[in-house]
Amino acid sequence: MSAFDDVLAANADYSQSFSDLGLPAEAGRGLAVVTCMDSRIDPLRMLGLRPGDAKILRTAGARVTDDVLRSLVLAHQLLGVERVMVLVHTDCAMATTEAELRRDVQRVRTSPDLPDQMPVAGGSYDVRTGAVTLTVT
Repeated sequence: MSAFDDVLAANADYSQSFSDLGLPAEAGRGLAVVTCMDSRIDPLRMLGLRPGDAKILRTAGARVTDDVLRSLVLAHQLLGVERVMVLVHTDCAMATTEAELRRDVQRVRTSPDLPDQMPVAGGSYDVRTGAVTLTVT
């Protein structure tokens, strides 16, 4: 028995009823969301989005790393991303502070490879209530 039998069995069921929606690779709503890898977060549902609407980048603590910046640049240049939200969350093991969130938002805003006027905001998702509050706009 493999450590992955459960997810492969679930995928076999999924693929039986899978229907290609013909979605383009571009972000339909021009949005990229940088959020935490925490499994309590469902980025599409929490923002009223559907598959194809946004590019989702997940890192521990929703930190804007060099890799995230590179992905955002590619998402902008090739995949229609025109705005970015950085969303940390409550009860996070990484315990991102508001100062770190501000620095991460600023890091996106000042990237020489992204447009100067690209809208970038930062906020927090409450894992107990489901509410998103923007604190850096």
